[in-house]
Amino acid sequence: MRRFLFRILALVLIHLLVACGNQQTSSPTLTAVPTNSTAAMTAPTATAIPTVVPTVAPTVAVLEPPTANLTDECVSEFDPEIDYFPEKVTLSDATGWTIEYFNHYKVITVLNPWRNADTQFQYILVQCGTPPPPASDNALIIEIPVQRVIAMSTTQLPHLDGLGVLDKLIGVDSFLYINNEAVRKKIDAGELVEIGSGGQVNVEQALDLEPDLIMTYGVGNPEYDAHPKLLEAGLNVVLNSEYMEGSPLGRAEWIKFTAAFFNQEAKANELYTAIAQRYRDIAAKARAVAEKPTVFANAPFRGTWYMPGGKSYVAQLLADAGANYLWADDTSSGSQQLSFEEVFERAQNASFWLNPGSAKSLSELQQMDERFTQFAAFQNGAVFNNNKRLNENGGNDYWETGVTNPHLILADLIKIFHPELLPDHELFFYQQLTP
Repeated sequence: MRRFLFRILALVLIHLLVACGNQQTSSPTLTAVPTNSTAAMTAPTATAIPTVVPTVAPTVAVLEPPTANLTDECVSEFDPEIDYFPEKVTLSDATGWTIEYFNHYKVITVLNPWRNADTQFQYILVQCGTPPPPASDNALIIEIPVQRVIAMSTTQLPHLDGLGVLDKLIGVDSFLYINNEAVRKKIDAGELVEIGSGGQVNVEQALDLEPDLIMTYGVGNPEYDAHPKLLEAGLNVVLNSEYMEGSPLGRAEWIKFTAAFFNQEAKANELYTAIAQRYRDIAAKARAVAEKPTVFANAPFRGTWYMPGGKSYVAQLLADAGANYLWADDTSSGSQQLSFEEVFERAQNASFWLNPGSAKSLSELQQMDERFTQFAAFQNGAVFNNNKRLNENGGNDYWETGVTNPHLILADLIKIFHPELLPDHELFFYQQLTP
């Protein structure tokens, strides 16, 4: 009997040892990041802050080199020899920023944050769960992938939407001028907060939201720049200066800049490749045309006609659309400040007039200045404006969706100048002004 009991105890002991061994050698599993939630579901006001539950990315033990970037997880067992960013971006058209990859962090430098800037901004993006590298006093260290982001320009919203990370958006500068349908649904559901803009930014609201990242822009004027106050408050603020790019594709490629903070390089590469290919395909058709119509742009503002420079992204769009831009010989990338007389002298017989201010009809244009009726383009009804897609507050989707999708703008321009090249295209951003 005693011998029998010993056998039973031995079998139990062996079973327990095997079970413990299986637990210790089982492979780790990935857990999805919890979705941000809000307690208040009513429409927010400028002073209402929804109650938020902080999100923390789960950890995952990466024991072998990953085959994809970690978009929702942190590393639990750091190995300095592992490359945690197998999916990377390279830049082909954007010139305003650079990115350098290391095994567990990336270094982004914004080279030209605003016109005539004498400073640059550097950001060190560290994979969460890994140690930060030594950094200079001027570099901002940000743990990635970020989980809570505030976007302070409508041009950044198509980035978040296209990359599939709109669920990370918790705040914006203003609700008024947003066109993106998915973002507007978040506004209606009370999931977003306005924090204001420029020198009037509400720093307290921004702090209460506890963002991992605030993406904004700068112009070099404290009256219009929000980043100095936000940085002083200890928030992670990065400057996106896509508007400084001199080409339409250069501006669009900043989607890769946004993607780097979410480890979404693979998706950004996919999106940008498709955009650039479509742009170049239709540009090749338009550039090959023999007859190119003459074009001028814009309208006077407070007595000054700001005409896009010959090296601006507008001039690039017009050249790619098969047009003869009348100021293409200019060497500036900004705008020339001209008088009405200077413009009329060169453009009175031009074939087309584009982007004449806020006008929605020829009669509105005439009310602005009776002299506009002397242009041949006005007389021939060849005036087109990029204000077809306005929301109820005047927010223009041309400056939202259009920045990331220049192929759509180019298709509109080709349809205007050479409709036979794109017979099935319907104007998306542009509309012809009628009486």
